[in-house]
Amino acid sequence: MSDAVEPGFVRVRLDLAYDGRDFSGWATQHGRRTVQGELQDALRVVMRRGEADGPVELTVAGRTDAGVHARGQVAHVDLPEAEWAVHGEQLLRRLAGRLPMDVRVRRVVRAPAHFNARFSAVWRRYCYRVSDHPGGVDPLRRGHVLWHNWPLDEDAMNAAAEQLLGEHDFAAYCKKREGATTIRTLRTLRWERLPDGVLEATVLADAFCHNMVRSLVGAMLFVGDGHRPPHWPAEVLAAGVRDSAVHVVRPHGLTLEEVGYPADEQLAARNLEARNRRTLPAGSGATGSGAGAAEAAAGPGSDCC
Repeated sequence: MSDAVEPGFVRVRLDLAYDGRDFSGWATQHGRRTVQGELQDALRVVMRRGEADGPVELTVAGRTDAGVHARGQVAHVDLPEAEWAVHGEQLLRRLAGRLPMDVRVRRVVRAPAHFNARFSAVWRRYCYRVSDHPGGVDPLRRGHVLWHNWPLDEDAMNAAAEQLLGEHDFAAYCKKREGATTIRTLRTLRWERLPDGVLEATVLADAFCHNMVRSLVGAMLFVGDGHRPPHWPAEVLAAGVRDSAVHVVRPHGLTLEEVGYPADEQLAARNLEARNRRTLPAGSGATGSGAGAAEAAAGPGSDCC
């Protein structure tokens, strides 16, 4: 599969943010409000496209689930050179005037050769925020912070998190999809208590499978409040099957913070690598199907989180 842009077209990168509380996720769904739907409609209007011009099609770094927020989402769109020449310089300002207030495009630039918002990404970084304050969550942050009604020990949660780092089959923490691997490389899983008392989990991986971050957070919370020992999440991971005690926490505490890409000259190689078959070394207990990690992560429906 080639990432080359068709002759006569320009690939445009869009960096955007959104409050996910009133969206049914990123991906367009008939009869539902989605981020992709709002952005594609806005692009069509500001570029004065008619029915004969066809739809505006976006490719995104990660399809966030219903209720999940984003501060550093990335998408790309291929536009005819003539449209880009006419509208490119004014596109950011015009989108600001057309989009609803819970979606903002922060940057619009012509992308380098071979850039693909989905397959070029080398990592995605999410944060999940939790308050264990006995009085509940600050009302001004209630749409972005989960309330956990038990005191939490961040040291215990970090001890548990360290045992999950590296490349593993995260089938026990993912909602399985036919033909999609659950093998991922988890680079960072770290808890920090902020000055205001909110606990923030930073989670960084090459890609994520469906419900992975929220399932990991659910397991960590069970450790933090003393219901499970720090070695329990690693035991669940090794078992390779869903544990009824692992709860998928609510989506509103989760935010896609940033997507990382390689240097421009490495984009083509990264795109090929992302589509390679993903397996674990022999003897490691691999159960993934072998689909490409990024392909599995951005397959049908939502890949996250």
